[in-house]
Amino acid sequence: QVQLVESGGGLVQPGGSLRLSCAASGSIFRLYVMGWYRQAPGKQRSLVATITGGGSTNYADSVKGRFTISRDNAKNTVDLRMNSLKPEDTAVYYCNAKLGRQDFWGQGTQVTVSS
Repeated sequence: QVQLVESGGGLVQPGGSLRLSCAASGSIFRLYVMGWYRQAPGKQRSLVATITGGGSTNYADSVKGRFTISRDNAKNTVDLRMNSLKPEDTAVYYCNAKLGRQDFWGQGTQVTVSS
C-alpha cells in the first residue's frame, strides 16, 4: 500500500508559476512510475506528466516546455514545477503511483489560474 499526499496548489495569475509536491510512503518508491494527472470541472482526468524510477519523463503536449516533473527517490517525493500557467491549466491535480497492477492516487490539490 502506498499513501500519497499532495501539497502546493493554490491561486496564481496567468503567466505565473507553482510547484506541486507529492510525498509517498513505502520502501520501494524507486520502483514506481510516478505521475501527475489533472481533472478540470466537467472533464475527465488526464495525464500531465510521468517519471520512471530512472528519471525518464513523459509529458502531455499541452504542458511540454512549461511543466517539469522530477523525483527524489531518497526522499520519496515527486514534484511538478509549473511555469507560464494558463487559465486552462485550472484543475484538481492528482499524484499517482503505478507498479504493475498497483495504482495509487492522492487526494488531489486545487490549482486555479485566474487574474
